[in-house]
Amino acid sequence: MNDNNFALCEKIIPSSYVEQASQALKTRENRVKVFLQHRKLPNEGWDDETIEMLLQDLSLMDSNNFPNNCGAGEREARIVSQLVARRHFRLGHGIGRSGDITAVQPKAAGSSLIMKLANAMVLDIIKLAGVQSVTAGFIVPMATGMTMVLCLLALRPRRPKAKYVIWPRIDQKSCFKAIISAGFVPIVLENDLQGDELRTHVEDLKSKITELGPENIVCILSTTSCFAPRGPDKLEEISRLCSTHDIPHLVNNAYGIQSSKCMHLIQQAHKCGRVDAFIQSTDKNFLVPVGGAVIAGFDSKFIDEIGKFYPGRASGTPSLDIFITLLSLGANGYKALLKQRKEVFTYLKQQLSECAAKHGERVLHTPSNTISLGMSLTIPVGTVDDSIAATQFGSMLFKRNVSGTRVVAHGEVKEISGFKFDGFGAHSSRYPCVYLTAAAAIGMTINEVDDFIKRLDKVLSKWKSQFLDQSVMIQQIDDDTDKNKPQDDEKSLND
Repeated sequence: MNDNNFALCEKIIPSSYVEQASQALKTRENRVKVFLQHRKLPNEGWDDETIEMLLQDLSLMDSNNFPNNCGAGEREARIVSQLVARRHFRLGHGIGRSGDITAVQPKAAGSSLIMKLANAMVLDIIKLAGVQSVTAGFIVPMATGMTMVLCLLALRPRRPKAKYVIWPRIDQKSCFKAIISAGFVPIVLENDLQGDELRTHVEDLKSKITELGPENIVCILSTTSCFAPRGPDKLEEISRLCSTHDIPHLVNNAYGIQSSKCMHLIQQAHKCGRVDAFIQSTDKNFLVPVGGAVIAGFDSKFIDEIGKFYPGRASGTPSLDIFITLLSLGANGYKALLKQRKEVFTYLKQQLSECAAKHGERVLHTPSNTISLGMSLTIPVGTVDDSIAATQFGSMLFKRNVSGTRVVAHGEVKEISGFKFDGFGAHSSRYPCVYLTAAAAIGMTINEVDDFIKRLDKVLSKWKSQFLDQSVMIQQIDDDTDKNKPQDDEKSLND
């Protein structure tokens, strides 16, 4: 409401009441003014009413919401369901144009503003989390795997003769399938077991670069955030090799924004070598629904090229989700979540160690991984197959509504697009033990850790007792067999 309308209101109700209401509204409008002026994530989060007020104003800037709009095209953001319209704040045009996902749409000034402002806030968060040298980035309405495909395709014009992507192994299907989907040949680099932890085998990487020839390599696709017992790749060494041999370097930073360790690795890798782009998931880092990712980097020109590789317009929903969430949290709210996550990780490690020791197990020593933890699972020899026991343990947890954990056994063979992985799930074909993983991800609370440990304790007790019963039964069968053996046979065997 503008000043003229407030003046008219004073003719209907007392002016003192109108003045009070006007000041309250201007307080909210000033927040919006500062936000638009500086295009920075506010320190303090906004209340829902202010966010909804801004979204309502922005949606009215899109042509489908103009009072006298006369749409004569094939795509006019007509929404038949009012429930759907309300869900999207009547923003129906999406983001980008056919030639560039970050371009402004003539029909959608409001949606374009949301996209640009959401991208700016995400860059603020990346800097706040530790990668202060980042220069460009944008939200993509695809999950991490397909976003990696987009980044790989953007490298094709720069490396027209290259066909190989060197990939230090991480047993997560989408990042491997991204290489295949982009039309390149994956070169799987087995990890180096250092104690309990799996890290990049740098010497093997050097040999592979020499063997293939740098000019034939599209890029090295490294990883920061991953399931224990794998640690982050040795990004500094990889980035130096990429710089020396002029090989692009993409980093799968799927849930790494929440980890200061992962972000520090990316920042240092940029300083000492080459990082072309790093990719992260929106749901894993920003507590929004699945469906988006963020591409960021240090070369604005290359990041811009990636945006131009996206064909057509795109859904604006992931940008809208981030826009609302970050305005609600503010910089201080997000920093509080990062601090809480570190505290929860320390607490989870302590409680998991105590629970493991109680049952004769141990937490795997993976000091480079500051999100995911592994705990050994000992299966007595001669009782049951590792994979059967692991599946049973995972099923027992799942039935007790424990989600997100992984139980990894020996010997599982998985075929993905014609490539076979021995010991799939363990990031290695020869990992020495069966184990369980659990993660302290952003948003997890101390109470959730306590609940998880209680359920894990009960499952471990029940699971181990089954092995004890089986061992007794097997021993009884062996004893009975010995008693029933003919004496002559026994003597002949001894002879």
